[in-house]
Amino acid sequence: MFTGIITDIGEIRAADQRGDLRLVIGCAYDMDGVAIGASIACSGACLTVVEKGADWFAVDLSAETLARTAPGLWEQGGRLNLERALKVGDELGGHIVTGHVDGIGTLVSATPEGDSTRLVVAAPAALAAALAAKGSITIDGISLTVNSVDDQADGSVHFGLNIIPHTAAATTLDTLVPGRAFNLEIDVLARYLDRMQTLRQPAV
Repeated sequence: MFTGIITDIGEIRAADQRGDLRLVIGCAYDMDGVAIGASIACSGACLTVVEKGADWFAVDLSAETLARTAPGLWEQGGRLNLERALKVGDELGGHIVTGHVDGIGTLVSATPEGDSTRLVVAAPAALAAALAAKGSITIDGISLTVNSVDDQADGSVHFGLNIIPHTAAATTLDTLVPGRAFNLEIDVLARYLDRMQTLRQPAV
């Protein structure tokens, strides 16, 4: 479990396609305190540490993980939002995040709004019912609050966010290009409510 509060930005030093994709990720964590087998959220995807060094760790990405996460994210030189797993007693500053990606979002626009940046992100129809104004969303591992929701004719949804300067500086949201793909994780409560609603619908 995670909180969506980013604690480091890692850089992919190597990407080696074996049976799975092996990534070596440079970081500023004290790796003496990170065990082999520990979970680290990498831009919203919960991955397992399989090797480590003084300032790096390695993870393996299966074909399933690659298929369900943002294209182009896992390339050498890429930057990743990092968060270590939540410990009992840690401050819960964001919201409960599982590190399981529910869908891919696409940046529609990024415009200045005061000192902040207003983002509009397109999400697929499968996630539309789980997005609500003042609700929580995780974008590339970052816990954020949805400010607005605009349903689209094709069933998809555009939702708005405000990114304050601190969030931009502490995450990979300092670089925003229209069309950029994001890993999205809906609020865990919304996920279960959606499942219950599906099961209650009468069979056709």
